[in-house]
Amino acid sequence: MNTESKASGLRAGRWLTALALAATANLANAGELVAPAVLVVDHSLPKAQLEQQILAARRYDTFWNTGDEALARAALAVDFRDNTLPAGRPQGVEGPLKASKSFRGAVPDLRCEVLQMIVAGDRVTAALRFTGHFTGKLGERQGQGEAIDFIAMDIYRIADGRIAEDWHLEDNLTFLQQAGLAAH
Repeated sequence: MNTESKASGLRAGRWLTALALAATANLANAGELVAPAVLVVDHSLPKAQLEQQILAARRYDTFWNTGDEALARAALAVDFRDNTLPAGRPQGVEGPLKASKSFRGAVPDLRCEVLQMIVAGDRVTAALRFTGHFTGKLGERQGQGEAIDFIAMDIYRIADGRIAEDWHLEDNLTFLQQAGLAAH
């Protein structure tokens, strides 16, 4: 491939990524949804599928940002499956709802930022950053305003415009250390 062809391919790739970002901006209620700082897409996906997958992921990530259960219910399939289900959390849509409510009890000002979103095939991967202050209660520990700042990774499988499955990993050790619940 000559230099001109490579440059043309790079411009086309950038243009398609910009087009994907613009498409997400035009989604219903997109102004109210968190937007990824970086979006990488599989350019072979049909536009409608790409938009559906991004919308489902943005709804779910905004649920984590706001605690709005309607967004989780709109994002998750009725038979949603959490493939990395923590002990004590119910399977299905109720699991994330319970987790969010519990976590917001400890960190009422919880915010979720989407650092990066990658869309490929029927999957969306989201690199998330959670921030806030531990002013509530977690177990027997009452927060004293400790700053919370940790990351998480989610892989969503999208089917029929909704998240059918999720695999997730949170940096729980960092959170527990920041909250004074684990040694540094």
